[in-house]
Amino acid sequence: MVQHVEWFIDIPESVKVTIDGARVSVEGPKGKLERDFHLKNLKMEKLEDDKTIRVSMLHAYKKEKAMIGTISSHLTNMVKGVSEGFEYKMKIIYAHFPMNVKLVGKQLVISNFLGEKSPRKANIFGNATVKVTGEFVTVNGINLEEVGQTAANIELATRVRKRDPRVFQDGIYLFERDGAPI
Repeated sequence: MVQHVEWFIDIPESVKVTIDGARVSVEGPKGKLERDFHLKNLKMEKLEDDKTIRVSMLHAYKKEKAMIGTISSHLTNMVKGVSEGFEYKMKIIYAHFPMNVKLVGKQLVISNFLGEKSPRKANIFGNATVKVTGEFVTVNGINLEEVGQTAANIELATRVRKRDPRVFQDGIYLFERDGAPI
């Protein structure tokens, strides 16, 4: 069924949004993000009050409505990222072998994981920053996708293979996302 679809995104006082066709630039106190959103018949505009973005499309089918919702979520995440930022907290857990975690350039190196001789490495994606303090790993950034992918890379680097995961529960696990426990 064809419908007219509209989404509205609020802009805080400290954030400046520039829309140039399909390119959106969001600038705030934490930094600047830019992104292209190409979708036929998509209309993005700032309303007169400069505090709201309207994302709309005339004659949208089911897939186009889903895409408009996705684009609106991306815009909301961009606004939140440049104003507040994103923070994922992870915990280093080991029972059998004490693992060593350190930062080397754009990689997190995990040594002595389950007694393995060769270290495991997790890539830090984009401009996300990683900090290791004691048994905690903190991933920060203004781009939600970069922060989430970095946390996923760290978790996947310590995935247990060829052992019973009920017994060997060692690893680095996400336990808090933006101040809310998981």
